[in-house]
Amino acid sequence: MDTTIAAISTSLSPSSISIIRVSGKDAISITNKIFKGKDLDKVKSHTINYGYIVDNDEIVDEVLVSVMRAPKTFTMEDVTEINCHGGIIPTKRVLELLYLNGCVPAEPGEFTKRAFLNGRIDLLEAESVMDLIEAKTDEMGAIAINQLSGQVSNMIKELRNEVMDVLANIEVNIDYPEYDDIEQITNKKVFDKLNNIKDKIEIILKNSENGQLYKTGIKTAIIGKPNVGKSSLLNNLLEEEKAIVTDIEGTTRDIVEGQINLNGVILNLIDTAGIRKTNDIIEEIGVNKSIKMIEEADLILYLLNNNEEITENDIKLINEIKNKNHIIIINKIDLENKLNIDNLNLDNVIKISIKENTGIDDLKNKIIELFNLNKITNKDMKYLTNARSISLLRQSLDIVNEILSNNYEDVLIDMLEIDIKSLWEKLGSIIGETYDDELIDQIFSRFCLGK
Repeated sequence: MDTTIAAISTSLSPSSISIIRVSGKDAISITNKIFKGKDLDKVKSHTINYGYIVDNDEIVDEVLVSVMRAPKTFTMEDVTEINCHGGIIPTKRVLELLYLNGCVPAEPGEFTKRAFLNGRIDLLEAESVMDLIEAKTDEMGAIAINQLSGQVSNMIKELRNEVMDVLANIEVNIDYPEYDDIEQITNKKVFDKLNNIKDKIEIILKNSENGQLYKTGIKTAIIGKPNVGKSSLLNNLLEEEKAIVTDIEGTTRDIVEGQINLNGVILNLIDTAGIRKTNDIIEEIGVNKSIKMIEEADLILYLLNNNEEITENDIKLINEIKNKNHIIIINKIDLENKLNIDNLNLDNVIKISIKENTGIDDLKNKIIELFNLNKITNKDMKYLTNARSISLLRQSLDIVNEILSNNYEDVLIDMLEIDIKSLWEKLGSIIGETYDDELIDQIFSRFCLGK
């Protein structure tokens, strides 16, 4: 990290302002080379300075330059931020001048990466930066803020401290058995403490299911045969004409998607092609995608037509989705009832009329009920949300379970120490106390430029 990096931190598009961020040991001196105004090398830290960016004698842009000296910056390095007018051309010219005077282009996420490597934030806090940027609901924003503020990291640190206390007690008992004033650590005491740690890990994992739900949303497939109202339901829920609706069977030949916010959780709605046998090659591709979507979806909305008799294919598909989260939707209840399903013993049945706009609130309430969306909101919102951290915590739980699967009376305390140290290291990898360079590069490569 000997280089000084620069990147545009705002969207490169016509706007009121754009910001170019510079970080590194030469950030202030390089910026000063192209700045006409106060001598930036002499101004106080955390000040905003008015002037011009110049290319020799040519004024490129009128700017405000923020000067922030290490270590009290996001990266813990010297940082400048150049606030330009939001035109594409002047912004790019300012950036080019920085490169010509010694800066190098920042890699995606490199500012946040430097903040992590310099100890400003841990790995959970770093990942939460992108979560906050990508948040689509207030709830997801609150979860990201809690991670960024260190509250989630503190849960993991507390677990590590408990594991370290167990390790310390074991080592003291092994190294100084002759002392009477130290706590005598027995296998039973170790197992009792590990059981307590196990309970806490399981609670965090359970709560993190809610965090994943807030972050990724609910993948919701709208399934049914042609002309039952799938596209109309999608349009109704989205409150816009997203999908083409006609009376012609097979109008929807491919996936049509949209999103709605339901109790703070995103419903990723997918309108699929009507499932039927067809000789049309293009429609058949859409039908196959619909069948595949049944396997991939978190929730299936299966539509039936109230004005038509149920078919064997309907019954077959209903049986296929019984073991998944599903809602059977009977549409067109404004028409004569010809649908006989009384002998099928169906669960989660909702009757609607998209044409008359009735039953839609019942459908939304049923989704809320299925996923407990009215109960998962937690004022603390201290959840793990990234697949990486959740996977590592599950691995930590596996280590605890492996230790506890033994009979504590038959295990040498020295052997316990090895496995418990492995648990401590695994928990440390969640917050980045232990890591490998390849993993770090992979995580930050998903960040946007300038962040």
